[in-house]
Amino acid sequence: MGIRGLMSFVEDHSNEFFTDLKLRDTKIIIDGYALFHRLCFNSDLDLQYGGDYDSFADVVQKFFESLFACKICPYVVLDGGCDISDKKLTTLKDRAREKIQMAHSLSVGSGGYVCPLLIREVFIQVLNRLQVPFVQCFSEADRDIMTLANHWNCPVLSSDSDFCIFDLKGGFCPLNSFQWRNVSTIKGTRDRYIPAKCFSLDALCRHFSNMNKALLPLLAVLCGNDHVNLPVVETFLSKVRLPPGAAGSKGRRHHRVLGLLNWLSHFAGPAEALNQVLKQLPKKSRGDVRELLCCSMEEYLQSQVENMQRPNAHRVSLPIRQVIYGLLANASPRLENTSGNAPPPQPLAFREVERFHKNIKTSIVAAVELPKDHCDLSRLTELSVASRQALLLEALKVRPAVLDPVPASLKLPIAVSCYWLQQAEAKVRLHHLQALLLGMLLGPLRTVARGPDEAGQRWVGALALCEELQGARAPPGPGLDLDAAHTFCQWQCCLQMGLYLNQLLAAPLLEPDLTCVYSGSLAHGLCHRLLTSASAEGLLRGCPEAQQLYECLIHATRSCAPAELFLPKSKSNSKKKRQKKQGSSGSKNRVGAISDMGNWYEGGNRFGLLMVENLEGCMEASELA
Repeated sequence: MGIRGLMSFVEDHSNEFFTDLKLRDTKIIIDGYALFHRLCFNSDLDLQYGGDYDSFADVVQKFFESLFACKICPYVVLDGGCDISDKKLTTLKDRAREKIQMAHSLSVGSGGYVCPLLIREVFIQVLNRLQVPFVQCFSEADRDIMTLANHWNCPVLSSDSDFCIFDLKGGFCPLNSFQWRNVSTIKGTRDRYIPAKCFSLDALCRHFSNMNKALLPLLAVLCGNDHVNLPVVETFLSKVRLPPGAAGSKGRRHHRVLGLLNWLSHFAGPAEALNQVLKQLPKKSRGDVRELLCCSMEEYLQSQVENMQRPNAHRVSLPIRQVIYGLLANASPRLENTSGNAPPPQPLAFREVERFHKNIKTSIVAAVELPKDHCDLSRLTELSVASRQALLLEALKVRPAVLDPVPASLKLPIAVSCYWLQQAEAKVRLHHLQALLLGMLLGPLRTVARGPDEAGQRWVGALALCEELQGARAPPGPGLDLDAAHTFCQWQCCLQMGLYLNQLLAAPLLEPDLTCVYSGSLAHGLCHRLLTSASAEGLLRGCPEAQQLYECLIHATRSCAPAELFLPKSKSNSKKKRQKKQGSSGSKNRVGAISDMGNWYEGGNRFGLLMVENLEGCMEASELA
């Protein structure tokens, strides 16, 4: 994403914030986009004639040969498509305009930097030829890079200033101080290394009065990045009195970075600082700004936080993936052996690689055999919407009648929730379900609150409930409930695969606006409230329309939930005690079997990793979350 002014600021304080490294004998996660741009622009390549791709390929090969000589094992992570929220659309347009001007400058013989059209494809070809492992993300790669680096406890190589505020165990090595052309040998040995500098987040925080690291995402938002450039932030900066000394730094951006770091260092945590920001803004805009700032700050946290003692959250969605594999496996007809002695065709199998403890584990997953009229992906659109919807709901284990009262925009999320309640490995509690469903009300509430009936009671109730829900968000920082986090991770994995299956089936259910379906900070904040001081019914009392919709959603999910989920706590505990007394020998056998499975599938790190490969090599797909 990039934080304006931060990289040059920390580099100007190199002695305080960087340590010298002799990099060797380690893994390293490489920001592929940053690397191929740097190799393209800093290698004296001719850019005017559309790309000397052979020269560029030579540079890339030499770069990785330097790593191999120092026993550095690279893993390259590439950006994917645009984020579905279009948060960077304005930035992308601005960059496109700059590239047009650069291209024009080059065309008339002046200077400029524009990547040749096929540079990325050439880079990937060299990676394949050198057998350098790489992955392409679905959208921006920053959070996946951070997740992998912390998983492997190794440094990140990039030029993106975002990595100055990510809490990286192995540190961040900027590309401009990574001397790969200057491979050296440790004196008295044959060990070779690359001189580099490593940024220390701890040193930065120590320099600013031992500042809480959790405040740094707010720094990124207030400095401005590719996703946030709000006039209201400028309003705040014009009103807040930055500590003395800020004006003496180099330039306007250094003034801002230094001043904000000094200012933020006076707060214990992000919630307190965020409230001070909002106090400087007009009351009418505070709710929307809080939401945007919180969402932007979440971009800089662990992307998929799970309970370290539980299996990978993606396991819960395996049955859905098997149906997806069944559809994809029949996208192209396989050649049939017509000889009389040919064995019967076997179902296609896929290899899934997932997190297991602090390593990875491979398992073989068979594609589901679908009915003949459903197995040809190219002809699915010829089926009626009702037939495709029936296939989707069968995979999600939901009866169609359950969804009849549910609004079209929420049918898929509710169907997924019904599946999740039946399949979740982590024990779902009532407050988990209630928090999810309350969060789904936010979209319809906003529609009412922004409607024309500003004087009516309906509008007043919707607006009040909107503000109540927004105020329930959990601030970034320590104190995460890992059990709730793991439960919500499993729900998101189910939603993701439900979306994919719905897309493959040509959308028999309306695809929901994900920004209106789930917010992690809201779900966690509501969980806390429901456990400590509020009830779902109490929150909804002032808005009858929201209460009616909530009751519709809870009724739909109740039909698929375990009966004990809705039992009063006293009855639920009594039931558990009775079960505990019954069948001790049988219970021991069952517990033993469950324990064995737990040892086999137990998770050991805080992110979900799933990569998928067709064993026959006909197709490949990968997913990193």
